[in-house]
Amino acid sequence: MEEAAAEVGRFKANYAVEHKIEPFYKGGKVQLDQTGQHLFCVCGTRVNILDVASGTVLRSLEQEDQEDITAFDLSPDDEVLVTASRALLLAQWAWREGSVTRLWKAIHTAPVATMAFDPTSTLLATGGCDGAVRVWDIVRHYGTHHFRGSPGVVHLVAFHPDPARLLLFSSAIDATIRMWSLQDRSCLAVLTAHYSAVTSLTFSADGHTMLSSGRDKICIVWDLRSHQALRTIPVFESVEAAVLLPEEPAPKLGVKSSGLHFLTAGSQGTLRVWEAASGQCVYTQQQLSGPGRELTHCTLVRAAGLLLSVTADHNLLLYEAHSLQLQKQFAGYSEEVLDVRFLGPEDSHIVVASNSPCLKVFELQTSACQILHGHTDIVLALDVFRKGWLFASCAKDQSIRIWRMNKAGKVTCVAQGSGHTHSVGTICCSRLKETFLVTGSQDCTVKLWPLPEALLCKSTAPDSGPALLQAQATQRCHDKDINSVAVAPNDKLLATGSQDRTAKLWALPQCQLLGIFSGHRRGLWCVQFSPMDQVLATASSDGTIKLWALQDFSCLKTFEGHDASVLKVAFVSRGTQLLSSGSDGLVKLWTIKNNECVRTLDAHEDKVWGLHCSRLDDRALTGASDSCVILWKDVTEAEQAEEQAKREEQVVKQQELDNLLQEKRYLRALGLAISLDRPHTVLTVIQAIRRDPEACEKLEDTVLLLRQDQKEALLRFCVTWNTNSRHCHEAQAVLGVLLRHEAPEELLAYEGVRASLEALLPYTERHFQRLSRTLQAATFLDFLWHNMKLPTLPSAPSAL
Repeated sequence: MEEAAAEVGRFKANYAVEHKIEPFYKGGKVQLDQTGQHLFCVCGTRVNILDVASGTVLRSLEQEDQEDITAFDLSPDDEVLVTASRALLLAQWAWREGSVTRLWKAIHTAPVATMAFDPTSTLLATGGCDGAVRVWDIVRHYGTHHFRGSPGVVHLVAFHPDPARLLLFSSAIDATIRMWSLQDRSCLAVLTAHYSAVTSLTFSADGHTMLSSGRDKICIVWDLRSHQALRTIPVFESVEAAVLLPEEPAPKLGVKSSGLHFLTAGSQGTLRVWEAASGQCVYTQQQLSGPGRELTHCTLVRAAGLLLSVTADHNLLLYEAHSLQLQKQFAGYSEEVLDVRFLGPEDSHIVVASNSPCLKVFELQTSACQILHGHTDIVLALDVFRKGWLFASCAKDQSIRIWRMNKAGKVTCVAQGSGHTHSVGTICCSRLKETFLVTGSQDCTVKLWPLPEALLCKSTAPDSGPALLQAQATQRCHDKDINSVAVAPNDKLLATGSQDRTAKLWALPQCQLLGIFSGHRRGLWCVQFSPMDQVLATASSDGTIKLWALQDFSCLKTFEGHDASVLKVAFVSRGTQLLSSGSDGLVKLWTIKNNECVRTLDAHEDKVWGLHCSRLDDRALTGASDSCVILWKDVTEAEQAEEQAKREEQVVKQQELDNLLQEKRYLRALGLAISLDRPHTVLTVIQAIRRDPEACEKLEDTVLLLRQDQKEALLRFCVTWNTNSRHCHEAQAVLGVLLRHEAPEELLAYEGVRASLEALLPYTERHFQRLSRTLQAATFLDFLWHNMKLPTLPSAPSAL
């Protein structure tokens, strides 16, 4: 019996969400406050406010209309945030409290595309998709100006930094810059020199010069006094943002003179500094360009000395402004998560592969993010070596890479290899020692890659560049794509799973075929060896998981429960249970011994591609197409301890209740029974009170001394008792006390009283009709008894 209890204790029963990494930025504007402590960005219907130090979302602001946010701006004094939604409503926020202080119609006939505050934080300009520019007084709450004349969408508005000049600049799709006078309510000038959309406007400290950038690969310096272009600087890339640098020397950025210098961010994905006078590039950021690394936004916060840039992959990069030293990285949106793994000897970090060439490494404790570049196409799979410092990735670019994390959490690429002729969709590291890895590809082959000795040597210089991996063995294993490979715990066996509906077992290192596992009706997505037994688990598109014996290749068990493809499977609880994830967005926990699905975890909204368990077997990690990564914690022991404590508390309270009833302390007994939330126990107490010789008075005294919340609970219990003819008398007795002694206003203030009365009425009418019939029958019997004329019985004959 004890052994059985111990076995049950070893099984997991439930997981709870411990941490969730969700998307917080899906494109659009980003803005830092003047202190550089808070970052504002758009995510669909919400504006998220991030704490820059920790990377956590402090607050999400969503308008009442729940429509997508089309524009927002934070006032220069950091006090007021205004958002515009697709429903043509503007909302003014006290963002620190998360409350809307004012909501008004934008009056634009199409959504607001851009907005900007003036330097005094009192005026707000909005540019709409209807070609109109409007100015609002935020303090006195009214519209001050309405400027027409721009063709199409006005996507850029900016106030002149000198509030005394009352100048507003706007740009629309005609690539011109319009200069509006708020004083004269007219257009002072139309600046024409760009041939494509103008993307940014920025002003010099003295207010006499303006710099504009455009997608026509030029930046233009304007004299605002003569309204003429002073200089056109070709920058040879489509510029999304240009920032004027402070007019002071910055040797690390190549700024040696005090003239006008500006920084550009654009399609090449690198930040560059230009000297306006000569048109020369004086500094180029050392960074590899690649898909998804194009810069879409750039903003400078002079007071905080920070520069923020945003990539097309929705990654936010925060730099120290004077040296462009990278300070922080934030992954705003992972789109579709394809694989996840724990990293580090104590599982302190996680690595995430999404449909991007970049890998993202998060530290779980601080949410700090590091973005890894190297692959040139989408990374499809990951795996980690035994010690947790080395991990491997494979991608659509037909290559594999090995990465190393140091004790500080910094990750670098230490090896790379290529040789497959198609996408590499699966990878597995050796289990016993860090000696080799195996890859499977859409070219239907498996390759065995030994790790070079130099890679395992800790003294290898980090700047020596990635080592080159060479495949030791190549084997054509299947007739269709290989979706999964797994190495046995002893490093001597290899399992492969394919779209051809079979799994195969191979001997390593020569890759000799040992046997075939046939039985699934559709392609296989995952194969996994048991850590304890000679068993292989396979997950398939047919919605089932199968366990196979390695000795005779027979199917031992089949687990059915997923409504769609099972994408991943993993052994937990020392090989006695399984965790599986599927296309239905569910994660299921199975006990192998009895084929039972113990728990279904429903936290994802789309296909769960990634599943990994921690070394201590106490946590699990899942990643899905809903762009969420969830860290699950095993709460079995905590729940069992809680359940045990509850049982013990119930036993103690039950004993106390029996003692109180024995001592006829009804008020305490009734209060205790209500706190236990057990209607039958409360009924027992009421019955005990009604058995008392002075039942009526005792019941009244006891019920009336209860608190309001206890009376509300008692009323709910009466609804249950009243449905049964055996217990309706107790329910009616309690109801009688409440109706006689409680004022109607007090009764109506009870929580859920209306629903309770609606439930009480039909059964009470039924009980009343039943009692009425019984009374009629009893009265009729009484009448018969009194009116019956019994014949006189003859007297008994006297005895002789």
